[in-house]
Amino acid sequence: MGKKVEYIVMCPECQSRNLVRDYERAEIVCNECGLVVDQDIVDSGPEWRAFDNEQIMKRSRTGAPMTYLIHDKGLSTVIDWRNKDSAGRDITKNRAQLYRIRKWQQRIRVSNAKERNLAIALTELNKVSSKLTLSKNVREAAAVVYRKAVDKGLIRGRSIEGVAAAAIYAACRQCKVPRTLDEIAESAAMDRKDIGRIYRYISRELGISLDPTTPIDYVPRFCSELNLTRNVQTKAVEILAKARDLQLTSGRGPTGVSAAAIYIASVLVGERRTQQEISHVTGVTEVTIRNRYKEIAERLEIEVTM
Repeated sequence: MGKKVEYIVMCPECQSRNLVRDYERAEIVCNECGLVVDQDIVDSGPEWRAFDNEQIMKRSRTGAPMTYLIHDKGLSTVIDWRNKDSAGRDITKNRAQLYRIRKWQQRIRVSNAKERNLAIALTELNKVSSKLTLSKNVREAAAVVYRKAVDKGLIRGRSIEGVAAAAIYAACRQCKVPRTLDEIAESAAMDRKDIGRIYRYISRELGISLDPTTPIDYVPRFCSELNLTRNVQTKAVEILAKARDLQLTSGRGPTGVSAAAIYIASVLVGERRTQQEISHVTGVTEVTIRNRYKEIAERLEIEVTM
């Protein structure tokens, strides 16, 4: 029988949780009273040492982590396109044979219709996500949503591109990354109504329940793209909080209300941006910005000098 491993989280002497693992001495020591809480601990790290990132990459013997962004989750073998051996030397013989092996290996990685669908869809998902500059965690979440849709047979009768775009929109909502349907539709070169219809369908079938986006969610990104300071962002959030309490945001597009609040805040703080500049960044028409800011300014009794 192996030795039972107990995870110690508290010092038995002083009840402190400030414990330090000293792997050189193989001990767990309390940082408050100095008591040796445990000894002969196992170092679960690698047996080699590295002093920079280059050495870590060279000495590591594990492959890339599992990812949902590849149809086989990155668990299959990949023959590199460069004709080099394991030592990094050029391969001069049997290049034609290596080319044929590489080609067949790429073919057998996609063995059935489901994997072929995933390979196409995840490529499209990565392309649209790159245009939207989405982070890896959002892409992973979108890939998980798409895989669930495939497993439940929700793809039948719908375009791969449309379901992939809807999955990206759902992932953005899950990860609290404000992206509008218009932005996703433009990046995917599709009609926003089609993406919205598919999104509603898969969210209903997969039981995805998400809170609606609020105008405050868009403020940081819009202020960043307009090169506005933190003061403007704070003022805009303050205005939107007051507007929400007066129910001025109900039934109105969140981007329009957010754009109007940013316009008012930029004027009040002294970093004025024109309605045309804000319209260009937010994708909201100048007329909408003008109507919303007049409503907010009137109800909150804010004087905005033109």
